[in-house]
Amino acid sequence: MSEVGTIESIPDATVARLPVYLRGLLELADTGVEMVSSVSLAELAGVNAANVRKDLSYLHAHGTRGVGYEVGHLLAEIRVVLGGSRSSPVVIVGVGNLGRALSRYDGFLAGGFPIAGLVDADPMVVGRKVAGTVVRPVGELADVVAQTEATVGIVATPANAAQEAVDRLVQAGIRSILNFAPAVVAVPNFVDIRQVDLATELQILGYHQHRRTGDSDTSLVSG
Repeated sequence: MSEVGTIESIPDATVARLPVYLRGLLELADTGVEMVSSVSLAELAGVNAANVRKDLSYLHAHGTRGVGYEVGHLLAEIRVVLGGSRSSPVVIVGVGNLGRALSRYDGFLAGGFPIAGLVDADPMVVGRKVAGTVVRPVGELADVVAQTEATVGIVATPANAAQEAVDRLVQAGIRSILNFAPAVVAVPNFVDIRQVDLATELQILGYHQHRRTGDSDTSLVSG
C-alpha cells in the first residue's frame, strides 16, 4: 500500500481525477473484470492514457505491459489516498430541500462518509427525523460533532447563513468542509474547504450551450 507520507506530494489535478478513476474501477469490479489497461481506464474517466499512467505512478501503481493494472489493487490504493480506508463521519448544517437530499445520498456512505448528524436553525425542522437521523438545533452543533466524532462538515444553508455555519463548524473542531451554499466564505488556513455552487455550474453549461447554438446559427447564415 502507499505510504501516508506520499499523499501530500500528489498534484491537485491528479487528486481531482482519482475519484473518477475510482468510479470507473468500481464499475469494472462489479462486472467481474480483474485487469484493466490504461487505455480502457482513460476511456472510462474521459482522459488520455498518458494521464492515467502518470496519475497512477504517484500511487506507486505500475501496470504490466500487455496486461494492464489489477483492478482490486488499484481500488485499494486509491481508497487509501482518498481516505476511504477509514470512516469519516459527516455532519450537515442546514436541512432544507438540499440538506435532506444530501442526507439520503447513498454515495456518501459507499465512499466512507456516513451522515452522522444533522443540525438546523429552524424550530419547525428541529426534532424531526430525516433519513433515520433526528435533526438537532444548530446551537448543539459542537455536541453533535463530539458525540458522532464527525470529521467533515457539509453546509447546505441559504447564502446569508453560510458564513455563520462555517464558523460554527470550525469552532466545533471540523477541519474539512464542503460548502453547497451559494456564497463565498472565509476559513482559517488550517481548514480545507471545497465550494460546490450548483447555479454556477449550470451557468457554465449555459455558456457552452449558447456557444454551440451560436456556432450553429453562424454556420446556417454563412451557408
